[in-house]
Amino acid sequence: MRAHGLTKRFGDLVAVNQVDLEVPRRHVYGFLGPNGSGKSTTIRMLCGLLTPTAGEIDVLGLRIPEQADELRTRIGYMTQKFSLFEDLSVRENLGFLAAVQNLSKRQAAERIDDLVEQFHFKDRQKQLAGTMSGGQKQRLALAGAVIHQPELLFLDEPTSAVDPESRRDFWEKLFELADAGTTLLVSTHYMDEAERCHHLAILDRGVLVADGSPDELTEQLAGRTLAVSAEQPRRAQKALVAVEGVISVAQIGNTLRVLLAEDGSAHDRIEHALRNAGLTAEVAPSQPNLEDVFVSATRGQAPREQAA
Repeated sequence: MRAHGLTKRFGDLVAVNQVDLEVPRRHVYGFLGPNGSGKSTTIRMLCGLLTPTAGEIDVLGLRIPEQADELRTRIGYMTQKFSLFEDLSVRENLGFLAAVQNLSKRQAAERIDDLVEQFHFKDRQKQLAGTMSGGQKQRLALAGAVIHQPELLFLDEPTSAVDPESRRDFWEKLFELADAGTTLLVSTHYMDEAERCHHLAILDRGVLVADGSPDELTEQLAGRTLAVSAEQPRRAQKALVAVEGVISVAQIGNTLRVLLAEDGSAHDRIEHALRNAGLTAEVAPSQPNLEDVFVSATRGQAPREQAA
């Protein structure tokens, strides 16, 4: 899947601005960004639900949006909000979706049996969807999204309403799908989920601000993160946020995590600021993580209204 110069305007609002993407097959490709960064708008354009203002899109060899109707039989789409019928059972929901995808009765029965086994619904086939937990609903929605065995699966913040254990189990299912040949594009705002992706794109205010594997992105911040251990971390934080070259100071327990715009002399300025504030602290290099990447990539952006 490729996109070049992808742009979407809503009146004067530029929701997505000149985004270039290339998603390899059989990969879990992550979209990370704050609320209103353009993740959902981008996904809707890529799957043909929204017409771009400008740009070129090629998905599975098809031109989008011109060939969107042909694409819909080859992709799956899972939204953030549970969208199946709560007054139908697990098996009835899957049967309805099989009919929507034009599976024959024999194909539908075989496929539903496979999904019931794969997603651990064997003892819940007759349970109404509305009586299920958030994690169970999430698994049912994913089963429904892949009932026609799509080549490409779009997931728009699919785990925002479930507990950490259910999210972990859900991601195991995503990797099983990738191993079986499905390409997945997942939007998220959870750092732990972003770290799981093969490749990651960070969007901010509709602009692609970082692109690469999680390891590649964190390596780019080498030498720019420090750990400051101080007896009075709140006072130390106030002293450090005003230091030139400091992007952010986050408290984690009794330690401050400091992200720098660049390495080098900023380390000396930090120690000087702490001494001037009458504080004793230990300053040491720290390994950058994906949260540091996110903060660095999205720094200095003034808030404004933005499409999802």
